[in-house]
Amino acid sequence: MKHSVSIVFILLLLSLTACSTDKLSGNRPPDVLIEANGKTYETVLGSYCWSEGFHSTCVDTAGPIELLKDREPIKVKPGESITILMDYKPKPKEYELYQVKENNKDTEISLQDHQFTGPSSKGVYFYSYGVWWLDEEDSNMSNGDAFYAFSIEVE
Repeated sequence: MKHSVSIVFILLLLSLTACSTDKLSGNRPPDVLIEANGKTYETVLGSYCWSEGFHSTCVDTAGPIELLKDREPIKVKPGESITILMDYKPKPKEYELYQVKENNKDTEISLQDHQFTGPSSKGVYFYSYGVWWLDEEDSNMSNGDAFYAFSIEVE
């Protein structure tokens, strides 16, 4: 009897360990950095839902323009290449970038290898970067999502 209980316990432990390889760690989404003109800059974490083990948390915040009102924008040259960096595993399965405007007419920005080309016209631009860690077995289920805000000023 003791032997069979030990085997069941070991199998249960192995199955839990095997299932956790794609699970999220930490009590909130990872930091995201912006790389432009050879320097890195922090983004602001906005709304998110995060599952760690058996604990889930959802936080709702203001939109990017409101979140960034007291922060200096990242200064860039017209048409400069900008990279979004996330040092975290597992990587999100889906992501999108939007240029956010006050008139609610947001524009989706194309990302190529987590890079995009900044605007060519002078001004301040606000961005929302959304990421989703989708479940490996059920693509309709999210293990976590996060929205990050940053702004750039084209000089």
